[in-house]
Amino acid sequence: VRALVDTFGCQQNVADSQHIMGMLEAMGCEFVTEPTQADIIVLNTCAIREHAEQRAFGNLGALTHTKRRHPEQKIFLCGCMAGETKVSDRVKHSYPHVDGVFSTHHLWQFPQILWNVLSGKKRQFFIEDEPGSIAEGIPQVRDSKLKAWVSIMYGCNNFCTYCIVPYVRGREKSRRPKEILQEIEKLADDGVVEIMLLGQNVNSYGKNLEDEISFAQLLQEVEKIDKIKRIRFMTSHPKDLSDELIEVMKNSDKICRHLHLPLQSGSTKILKAMNRRYTKEQYLELAAKIRREIPDISLTTDIMVGFPGETAEDVDDTIDVIRKVGFDNAFTFIYSVRTGTPAAAMDQVPEEEVHAGFDRVLEAVQETARKQVARLQGQTLTALVEEVNEQDASLVTGRLSNNTIVHFPGSADLIGQIVPVKLEECHGFYYTGHRVEETK
Repeated sequence: VRALVDTFGCQQNVADSQHIMGMLEAMGCEFVTEPTQADIIVLNTCAIREHAEQRAFGNLGALTHTKRRHPEQKIFLCGCMAGETKVSDRVKHSYPHVDGVFSTHHLWQFPQILWNVLSGKKRQFFIEDEPGSIAEGIPQVRDSKLKAWVSIMYGCNNFCTYCIVPYVRGREKSRRPKEILQEIEKLADDGVVEIMLLGQNVNSYGKNLEDEISFAQLLQEVEKIDKIKRIRFMTSHPKDLSDELIEVMKNSDKICRHLHLPLQSGSTKILKAMNRRYTKEQYLELAAKIRREIPDISLTTDIMVGFPGETAEDVDDTIDVIRKVGFDNAFTFIYSVRTGTPAAAMDQVPEEEVHAGFDRVLEAVQETARKQVARLQGQTLTALVEEVNEQDASLVTGRLSNNTIVHFPGSADLIGQIVPVKLEECHGFYYTGHRVEETK
């Protein structure tokens, strides 16, 4: 049996897809990349922006043709979109070739859902919110031998007024530290050297556990696992980032010098309308504190332009924050109306104003990011060698602790090693350099 899992969206979706593939592999499936070759197709979707939803529906519609040629093919829609009632209703009535829809809460039930479809039962729709416990021990197919993503919590309690995530992924649920650490130890034994801890807001990890534990304390436990050499995490909500976390990062040899700290807007007025629960001044103060305590840190962010009520002056505030913080990079995007969120009922900004603001923000981001990356020139920093360079086989590609890419001469036997590299030439957002031999 051949299967195809197609993923849209964030790292959490990719991690979920790896579990779906793990379950399919355990059932004896092999994986293909073309829909025409697949007996089972799973579309794991994102609901953050309208464009992502339209793209998923477009892909779903195109599968009508593959199923016509291959009537035994079984097609499933899952992920964040599947948690929206309007989406499951649309699939039910307008996409009869789709055999099943299941939300993120029902991911662990996929083998049962698949069996129900294969054994001739009617189409399967598993979309209700299940507030119960977290399913542990789901198998996983990873796309890297060196790096792995580990979900430490699911859901979100923040209810930013533009965001659909709390409605489709439910309330925050933290995994128990014991299960997280056992999973990481097993990954380390399998050769993984770098892990990325995932959550919608990792800073509030542990608050709903019987034995309360902070995210900073969890990081300290992960650090004790010898074979893990690097620890990354995302995403951090500014309102919950503690002094304890800054201190743990500052004193760690393993926690990477990179922090993704979503800003969304630099305007206090807009931040309040977004229900972000911090002000422009509080964000600037936090960023300054992080830079002061960890001078070599790379700060990246998310910025939204065109939120209802945003004016040119609010965009000026955002640009002011970009310049004062000096982000190393930013994911900049235009606000997208999500039905069912409070912001959808607010007065929307005219499209031409949104695009004018977006262009200004993007220019400021690119300008500061170039300066930030260029400051590393001439330094010798350690890089985890990830692969032989795709364009030039005489080079390898490594990643610095701060997430910057560097290409330098080397061979495949370096993959998986952390080596010192002199950064010789900055090419915008990556470097070329050479390996520095370590003295014994």
